[in-house]
Amino acid sequence: MGPLLIIVLVVVVLWIAVSCFKIVPQAQAYVMERLGAYQGTWSVGFHIKWPFIDKVARRVNLKEQVADFPPQPVITKDNVTMRIDTVVFYQITDPKLFTYGVESPMMAIENLTATTLRNIIGDLELDQTLTSRETINTKMRAALDIATDPWGIKVNRVELKNIIPPAEIQNAMEKQMKAERERREAVTRAEGEKKASILSAEGEKESAILRAQADKESAILRAEAEKEKMIREAEGQAEAILKVQKANADGIRMLKEAGADEAVLKIKSLEAFEKVADGKANTILLPSELQGIASVAAAIKETAK
Repeated sequence: MGPLLIIVLVVVVLWIAVSCFKIVPQAQAYVMERLGAYQGTWSVGFHIKWPFIDKVARRVNLKEQVADFPPQPVITKDNVTMRIDTVVFYQITDPKLFTYGVESPMMAIENLTATTLRNIIGDLELDQTLTSRETINTKMRAALDIATDPWGIKVNRVELKNIIPPAEIQNAMEKQMKAERERREAVTRAEGEKKASILSAEGEKESAILRAQADKESAILRAEAEKEKMIREAEGQAEAILKVQKANADGIRMLKEAGADEAVLKIKSLEAFEKVADGKANTILLPSELQGIASVAAAIKETAK
């Protein structure tokens, strides 16, 4: 046996030995077969298999996966044909069932999704279909989860990605939406004008009330000022009279102290009466005993002039 043959044999043995060592990465599982029959499922870690007897039948991804299916034609209850594409979020929970339960799992899920969607949409009218996405998603998830359970697949969530109605329906919907927007705009504008009118009227009313209150307060202040003026004038006149009387009384007292006779005192009293009258009285009534003295006083005044 030549050295080259020995080297080849060593290489082949090493290759076979290395191929028997398997490392399963995280979030994956290996379905193993021995002589064509299911032998077991390898989880994460290091494993050794028998050469030529054991083989990896399928590598299964245990992560949550997303399947985006193309739009499917569906007919609503009111005979409107539309196209709907769906997105399915699923996860493989049993690698053995996933490997041996169905031939093509993704094709099976796609067909099952299409048939389930047609069944659900067939019981709804167009308006209900457009406004009931959450209800449709919930019903589809429940139906798919039950149907895919024997395949080792759990459907976590189903979403309607797009709902595409026919072109004429889209045009009608756009016109309806435009008319609704115009109606809302008109209502909003009318409500704004109404509120503006109400606010303007309330402002004018409040302004009139404030003006009336201001006029009232101004009139009260003017009346109080006039009253205060009259009171002060009366007080000034009274004070002036008191001062005149006090001056006359002081003069008479000084005449008495100087020894003036009774006639002089009476004349001073008459002068005091004259000042009190201040020329405004046309007639001054005097006692009878003072009339003679008044005549004498008048004569004295004429002589003095």
